[in-house]
Amino acid sequence: MQKISLALFDMHDVLCRYDRKKRLEDLSRLSGKPAEEIYAAIWDSGFEGEADAGRLDTASYLAGFGARLGYPITLQEWLTNRKLATIPMPEVLTILAEVKTRNKVAVLTNNHILVREHLNMLFPELFALCGEQSYVSAQFGAAKPEPEVYLRCVAAAGGMPAETLFIDDSRKNVDGALAAGLAGHVFTDAAALRAALQGYGLIDPKRDGLWPAKPVMPREGGASTT
Repeated sequence: MQKISLALFDMHDVLCRYDRKKRLEDLSRLSGKPAEEIYAAIWDSGFEGEADAGRLDTASYLAGFGARLGYPITLQEWLTNRKLATIPMPEVLTILAEVKTRNKVAVLTNNHILVREHLNMLFPELFALCGEQSYVSAQFGAAKPEPEVYLRCVAAAGGMPAETLFIDDSRKNVDGALAAGLAGHVFTDAAALRAALQGYGLIDPKRDGLWPAKPVMPREGGASTT
């Protein structure tokens, strides 16, 4: 089995569930526009893709988001709205914590720089585990599945591509990592991920998944599906 010294995790639908429906409902309340119209203007227009690739600074991003929303959204409103969609997955956060006791861990998510700058508020459970090792695509000027984003992220995390395992729920994104020379795992559920990581020697096969005794807890109300 290939030697792995860095486990690089995706964020959305791996470490947390991303509930865009909650965001759209809240944005509809703020703006008075139908959710379908908001989705088309922001997510289906290429705007978020531009932000993920680092082509918009914070001021331009918020101004553009507000223009498409038809409402001058503030940074605090955007952060509150963004947090609504982040539902921690404690079983996978526990696995990440276990890997961290033996190897380097980091996170790479397709997101604007605002998510990295405010991760301690948006996803405190992850920030407590990874801190500055939580990276967003925008800071590297490219987005998954472009091979360069993986290489730049691995370098920032102090790893080597040939010794990095990338975990993502998207086959396309995992294929991009493979093209960059990383190993890859397509995430389906915590049990399959645990088995894969045990195969790479990244977690103790004798563990039963109950470590730590008090795993990272979800916020009030627990995890939910998207």
